[in-house]
Amino acid sequence: MGFLSWLGLGSIGSVMAGKQEVRPAGQKPAVQRLSLDDAIALFLRQNLDLLQTKYGIDTAKAKQITAGLFPNPEFSINTLSSYTQNCQLSDCGAISSVLSQLFVVAGKRGFRVESAEFGTQSAEAGFEDSLRQLSFALKDAYYRVQVARRHLAFDQETRDLLSSVVKKMTDELQQMGNYKDLARLKIQLVDAQYELIRDSQRIDSDTADLLLLLSFSPETELHLTTDLTFQSITPDMNALKSRVEETRPDVRAKRLLYAKRRAELKLAFAIQYPDVTVDLGFMVQGSRGPDNQQQWTFNVGMPLPVFDRNQGGIREAATVVQIAEADLRQTLNEAHAQVDLAHRHLVQSRRLVEAYRARALNAAQSLFDTVKKSYETGNSEILSFLDAHQMRNDIQEAYLDALYQYQRDILLLESAVGQTIS
Repeated sequence: MGFLSWLGLGSIGSVMAGKQEVRPAGQKPAVQRLSLDDAIALFLRQNLDLLQTKYGIDTAKAKQITAGLFPNPEFSINTLSSYTQNCQLSDCGAISSVLSQLFVVAGKRGFRVESAEFGTQSAEAGFEDSLRQLSFALKDAYYRVQVARRHLAFDQETRDLLSSVVKKMTDELQQMGNYKDLARLKIQLVDAQYELIRDSQRIDSDTADLLLLLSFSPETELHLTTDLTFQSITPDMNALKSRVEETRPDVRAKRLLYAKRRAELKLAFAIQYPDVTVDLGFMVQGSRGPDNQQQWTFNVGMPLPVFDRNQGGIREAATVVQIAEADLRQTLNEAHAQVDLAHRHLVQSRRLVEAYRARALNAAQSLFDTVKKSYETGNSEILSFLDAHQMRNDIQEAYLDALYQYQRDILLLESAVGQTIS
């Protein structure tokens, strides 16, 4: 299955990171160190949604086996007796054995096999599509945890700085009677503590999503080793758009489903031709029966398609083919629209990240360094220093959000085209 290459993995079985060990009750769980590749490998091995989808492939293969089987022959034994005066059953009776076989005509078995094969291939493509969507959710959850933890680090730095300033300046500002600045400092400290709480909640929520995708227990502690970094990507959209219909597993699944419905339509037309039943029998009579006491029988029978020629089944199958064709066209339109939208967002988010890296980050850091030096020499007030510090942190956190959005847009484009672009 070629879709695994979209995930950038060579060997899944060799990845041992994240393997949970049995631990005594009450013992603190061991920290699971996971790179992004380790997380993907565990996800492929343990995710319950993927396992359930894979069972659908096994079900389709079972139906394919059933479609290729021939009807079983039928064997029957019949007895016939004549109760006359002074006539024993063994003298006047008869016993016959009949072997019947149904022969399916008009290529019905071939159409059933063809339909089942397309059904199996469609189920496999559906599994790849589930893998495509869930792997995006996994990568996105991984980076959301990383971003939330970096936000927490920034806000902890702000909280610590404000705490030290409030502790240092309270007595001085009270002696000066400057209760306005003191109140402002305390409000900023409360706001910083509030941001820490929000950061912790985001980390808990995003970590819970990641643990669920990896089928880990909620108590598992994760140490994620793949950091969120910037790598400028300019994909060849003409090449990607030309291959969307081949690389998108949901498009392939709908096309295979359409082929399956067409095979079912051919089967519906074939059903109007009756199948043939052939009987072969042998009868043995008692000594008082007819002169020919051993007889062979050969019968051929079929229903006469006078009234029921599967008119309703043909019409229903034709309608289902039209529905499948419309669904395929709709999926194709949605795939191309998703690719275009994801690419536009990627270009915009890349420009924003580049703007932060080229100007805003350095400008905010330079301003903070200048105000800090001025504050340390007594040429500026504490509030100016705090404002410059807050501005630097705000720019850094905004850049971090822009960097995450850029990475997310890369993942969205990869998901839209069904292959890696980095």
